[in-house]
Amino acid sequence: MQSTIVIINLLGAVALLLFGLAQVKDGVTRAFGVRLKSGLATGTKSGLRSFFSGLFATIALQSSTATALTVASFAERDLIRPRMAQIVLLGANVGTAVTAWLVATGIEWLSPLIILAGLVLLRGRSSARQGAGTALIGVGLMLLSLHLLSLATEPMRQSPALAAFIGLLDNAWPVALLLSAVLAFVSSSSLAVVVLILSLASTGIVSTGLVIVLILGANLGGAIPPVVATMSGPAAARRITLGNLIVRGIGCFIALPFAGFGADLLQSLPLQAGKLPVDAHLAFNILLALAAWPFSGLLSRLTARLVAADAQAETGPRFLDEQALGNPVMALANATREVLGVGDAIERMLIRAENALKNNDLSPLSEINTLEKRVDRLQQEVKIYLSKLGREGLDSENARRSIIIIDYAINLEHIGDIIEKGICDQVRKKITNGLKFSDDGYEELKTLFSLTIDNLRSAQTIFQTGDFNLARRLMEIKVDVRRLEKRSSERHLERLRDGKMESLQTSSLHLDMLRDLKRINAHIVSVAHPILDDSGVLVESRLRHAEPRS
Repeated sequence: MQSTIVIINLLGAVALLLFGLAQVKDGVTRAFGVRLKSGLATGTKSGLRSFFSGLFATIALQSSTATALTVASFAERDLIRPRMAQIVLLGANVGTAVTAWLVATGIEWLSPLIILAGLVLLRGRSSARQGAGTALIGVGLMLLSLHLLSLATEPMRQSPALAAFIGLLDNAWPVALLLSAVLAFVSSSSLAVVVLILSLASTGIVSTGLVIVLILGANLGGAIPPVVATMSGPAAARRITLGNLIVRGIGCFIALPFAGFGADLLQSLPLQAGKLPVDAHLAFNILLALAAWPFSGLLSRLTARLVAADAQAETGPRFLDEQALGNPVMALANATREVLGVGDAIERMLIRAENALKNNDLSPLSEINTLEKRVDRLQQEVKIYLSKLGREGLDSENARRSIIIIDYAINLEHIGDIIEKGICDQVRKKITNGLKFSDDGYEELKTLFSLTIDNLRSAQTIFQTGDFNLARRLMEIKVDVRRLEKRSSERHLERLRDGKMESLQTSSLHLDMLRDLKRINAHIVSVAHPILDDSGVLVESRLRHAEPRS
């Protein structure tokens, strides 16, 4: 009976830890999701920035799996190069180890205060405050679970059965590694298994060598859930997660024969015996990152050979199910999913155009025409689909949602036209004629490009969630875009007056590109209009009321 109670307490503490992890991830995503993803996507211009982007994103999300899936989705849309994606995941692995190290610092006594602070924030009205509150509650529950794990493993110190089982594992390290890997895979959290190992090690019945082997297994098992999650996804996403599994697998199997040497080395260092598992976890991932970093390019080429490219994707709609027209809610959800796909295609077009401008290379523009035709077709299919739904009769709320979906689809189609017929032509002229923007002019265009892409990502979230605070922030950014465009135009004219040759040669291209990016942002911001209009914070005209002059 006593052993049953111990097992129940142990499983309950682990379940609380997993629930706390999920709360932290959901809270951070809710509060900072768009900015976090934007930072992760834009922070991959160099290897060092990619590494630290993965590290900090994982510490914030408390999940290397979440980071891996996010990076895989970026790779799918060409927002990140495969080599940089592998480096991001090396940083994510270190981020998980840092999180485990921080959790084990002995601050679990703060858990009630942290949970209280989270509850106070959770009562706030803004989604950011509520998200931060949820994340704090998750952190508090994680620390509380550590205390419960310590209490649950206390009776194990005197358990002959556990001592015998640990002895068997100590004589069969490959089996111990596989067992730990299975636990990490089943729980979808290497952090949870590392914390469990930490609690078992505190009983004093686990040898240092076995601790290191179990840590290796947790690392191996933690790389499997992202691979499983992307199995049905595009080839670009599967290559990223498979590469991470290959790196961890090779690292674990190389380190396994040296676990005994590693144990002696760690014991000889002035480290706390109670934190040995998290120290070993952190040391392994840092060493793995240093060893694998130089081979990230080779790894991306290897995964490209192992995972065949996707067949040519269909250009038709994927979610417009005719049978769902009898259920307006389901049909509107289908149309929403389809239009979100249109938004993803527009984002891909913008990224392609930006890459062509940045790298002075025409090849990224080759896909623009195909994407623009797909956008045209899908927005037309969405309008036809929702027009059929209208003939079946809709209540006022669903009719309003139908109009919002159609308006957003039309705005996205206009953006596609501006990119193809405006920006791409301008980039093509610049590259073909061998023209060069001034350094200041190029930085101004690059800033406006990046802001436009960030705004589109925010618009996608607003369209899906109807978040009022995010809609209001996007509307405020519209003013920033207008000021940025005006200031850049004025500075460009100043450079013309100063006689700068680069500005003289690229004057019309610079001004046309500024104008087109401003027009694109105007279409993007339109997604916020219905939300703000319903809340009564949007006025019909920007004209000030004034008495007519006599």
